[in-house]
Amino acid sequence: MTENDNRLNPVALDPVLRRAATQRSGVLFIYLARAVRGFGDGFAVIILPAYLSAIGHSPAQIGIIAAAALLGSALATLLIGALAFRHALKKLLILGAVLMAATGLAIPNVEHLAVIVMVVFVGTMNPSTGDLGMLVPLEHAAVAQGVTHETRTRAFARYSLTGALATAAGALAAAAPDFLTGFGMGATDAMRVMFYFYAVLGIASIVLYASMPPVQAKEASAPPAPLGPSRGIVYKLAALFSIDAFAGGFAVPALVALWLFERFEMSLAEASLFFFWSNVLSAFSYPVAAWLSKRIGLVNTMVFTHIPSSLCLILAAFAPNLTIALLLLLVRSALSQMDVPTRTSYVMAVVTPPEQPAATSITAVPRTLASSISPAFAGILLATSFSGLPLVICGALKIVYDVALLYSFRHIRPPEERDPD
Repeated sequence: MTENDNRLNPVALDPVLRRAATQRSGVLFIYLARAVRGFGDGFAVIILPAYLSAIGHSPAQIGIIAAAALLGSALATLLIGALAFRHALKKLLILGAVLMAATGLAIPNVEHLAVIVMVVFVGTMNPSTGDLGMLVPLEHAAVAQGVTHETRTRAFARYSLTGALATAAGALAAAAPDFLTGFGMGATDAMRVMFYFYAVLGIASIVLYASMPPVQAKEASAPPAPLGPSRGIVYKLAALFSIDAFAGGFAVPALVALWLFERFEMSLAEASLFFFWSNVLSAFSYPVAAWLSKRIGLVNTMVFTHIPSSLCLILAAFAPNLTIALLLLLVRSALSQMDVPTRTSYVMAVVTPPEQPAATSITAVPRTLASSISPAFAGILLATSFSGLPLVICGALKIVYDVALLYSFRHIRPPEERDPD
């Protein structure tokens, strides 16, 4: 590059601008990897309960498998939290993607309950899409370290939007087994093909993570560290988030799909279409959440969008027919995930940059641990005379969480919401 070229290219001369450009490039790779993972989660969360049912497992057994998957995710996330400040985020992201590929290869080759429990416990496939799993806190930390306070909520909204749109596309792909059976393939074998495709997506994630530039904190003098001054806030948030997650475990997408299969005899293709629109509505709620949070605040956005969604879930449990149930669930989808980017942004905002990897892990682990308990109970309750009971419990507990969150954190504001001195 010539001297004249350097004068025209300030990034080439200014190391701060050059580092900022590198960080933005890293965030872009995170978005792409999130899209790839989301596509896989989109069809896996629908096909997994159908596949487990097809090979002879009862709703109660599927609930146990779901609980084991979430428990394994929690322990893996806890381990990541312990390692995040000692190892490069990039290496840990690649490790998580390797586990994703291995999970896709293992699931279609095992049928015994104990072996499936072991595979899902160690692997990355779980009954819930979105913001659970060992890769999530790593991606959150990478995004937070690549953006400014002013753009943080928008960045997480884009992250969530990318994942949700990809998940919606993946939900449509869940109809592929029905398509493959039209060419003479057995239904179970067709579902196994989709799990192998999930493994391929894991390999694609490895390539994306390996291609991204190294993730570095914005403050070179403040490397990632365990929790310090923000410990009290993070622990209180973790306790409240665990209530929300325990409630959510009663209605994770895989169990909602199973409820629709059992209660209304919904087909795999119909479920695919429903979850597509469900994820599309969730996706477009993320930028709305970012817009709304600038006007009423992050905590208010979390609470006042969550409560109506919980009421819709409770009403869906009593729906007399499939149409009404789906309409209520779709309204819930348009509201229930608006707390995802705002919650993540809030956690990243109320801790110091060096604490961010530890904070996101510590708030994620209790959530995943709590959510790993309830699916086992939900599986049993689905087999009772009122199969919608898990949905009622989920909605009621979430409302309790929302009220407690508003009461506890209404006065703790992120930097962008504080009055200037």
